[in-house]
Amino acid sequence: MQAAETFQATLVEFSKQFDQLVSHYDHTLTHRTALEQLINTYSAFITNPANQVAWERWEENLEEFPRLVEDLRRKSAIAVAIMEKYRAFRLQQGDSEITDYFMNIESCIEQEFGSSKVTSDSKVLMVGSGSFPMTPLLIAGRTGAEVVGIDIDDEAVSLGSLVVKQLGSQFNIRLEQKFVEELIFTREATHIIFSSTVSNKYELLDQLHALTIEDVVVAMRYGNGLKSLFNYPMQEVDEHKWQLVDTILRPNQVFDVALYRKA
Repeated sequence: MQAAETFQATLVEFSKQFDQLVSHYDHTLTHRTALEQLINTYSAFITNPANQVAWERWEENLEEFPRLVEDLRRKSAIAVAIMEKYRAFRLQQGDSEITDYFMNIESCIEQEFGSSKVTSDSKVLMVGSGSFPMTPLLIAGRTGAEVVGIDIDDEAVSLGSLVVKQLGSQFNIRLEQKFVEELIFTREATHIIFSSTVSNKYELLDQLHALTIEDVVVAMRYGNGLKSLFNYPMQEVDEHKWQLVDTILRPNQVFDVALYRKA
């Protein structure tokens, strides 16, 4: 029990630090170093195999863990969104340094769709593109595909558009503050990516069945088990609408990917 209690104490401390640093966000770079260090530390904690055993013991012995897990998932998602804003602000000032967290994410993009490769003829929709749209930039840059990113945060869309203008003005990328049903591009997309921090991604996936072409492939970033502390986990889908065709597990990275096609 002692190990489980120690593990929980560590999670509670992470939760307190997220609360503190998220509340300090003031649309400037004042607190960015502390938040970046916290996210990097949290990422290392999530991907450390030694913590998987502690997670399993804690999960077995403590009944109150679901609320703490949900709190950490929500708070870390907000923290990542703010960190993307910090990176966008820094880029505007000429600083393009990449943190450990962003390097972890960027290393995942090459295998995002498994064998369902993105080509120059593809149309890729990114749900939850954020303030520093790495995925749209890397996909468009490496494949020449048309990429549209959507986000519900107006500041994220504004900052992300500045990043695209600065780093990828030659690419076919646009960012919009729209819902999937409002976007004409949704009905044309060949590939769709969901950010792992989109809380209602499975509700949106269900909605997308009627809005998308028959051979669309959906890459759902998710995290189960220990990774669910940092990502919204995989859920069951309506088997009459979607079929899980592959899972891409990456032990050293902060999220895994589930690939879906229409049933």
